[in-house]
Formats: sequence, structure tokens, C-alpha cells
Amino acid sequence: MGLTTARYWREVPQRYRMEAGECTACGEIHFPPRRICMKCGKQKFETVVLPDTGKVITWTVIRVAPDEFTDLSPYAVCLVELENGVRLMSQLVDVDLDEIEMGLPVKIEFRRIREDGADGVLFYGYKVVPA
Repeated sequence: MGLTTARYWREVPQRYRMEAGECTACGEIHFPPRRICMKCGKQKFETVVLPDTGKVITWTVIRVAPDEFTDLSPYAVCLVELENGVRLMSQLVDVDLDEIEMGLPVKIEFRRIREDGADGVLFYGYKVVPA
């Protein structure tokens, strides 16, 4: 199921500012923010801004892409560990696919993700680039 336009716009603050929720009980950081802590079950969070640098933990190259991303293939998707330990998935761009390696330092950048529907609604979000 794809990301709906309404859901996307509700999540814009997190996408624009890389905001996460830190549980006030146990300190676990959730990105995107959640209503209930996955570690302790509490429901009180403080907003924290994630660091914009990290390293590649693992990656894969997508050679046969879903319809809305066929113009990008082949492309890399990676698991990134940020400086504070939070992990997130992202497309890795501006890199030769043969030069990707574990531990590659990366930086988060705000980029266009895709276009949706007849009206051409543009979706923006984060991607990572070599640091």
C-alpha cells in the first residue's frame, strides 16, 4: 500500500526536520515518532532532532523497481546508523553503486522522492549521500 497524500502531509514535520520521539521513561528514540514506546510501553515523549550524519550498515541494489521508481533503477537502498545510534532506511544517491561499502560515512539531505497522480503532487523526504 502506497503512501497517501494526506498521510504524507501529516508526517511533513518529521520529514523536513528529522524529528524523532525520545521516550521520557527509558530514553529509547523512535523515528518516525510513535504514540507508544516499543521498548517500555510508556506514552510520553520529547521531540528530538536527529543528527544528519551516520554510516552505512548494509545495503541492497534495486534493479527491478516498482512502477513509480523504474526511472531510477538501478538504485541503492541502505540501512544507516546515525551518530546517536538510531537506524533508518534510505535511498543512497550520488554514489557509484560499485563503491558502496559497510561503514561508508553518509549525510542526510532533503530531496524529491517522487511525483503522484494526475495533479503531479511532489513528495519530498530524506535521502543519504556520501559524506
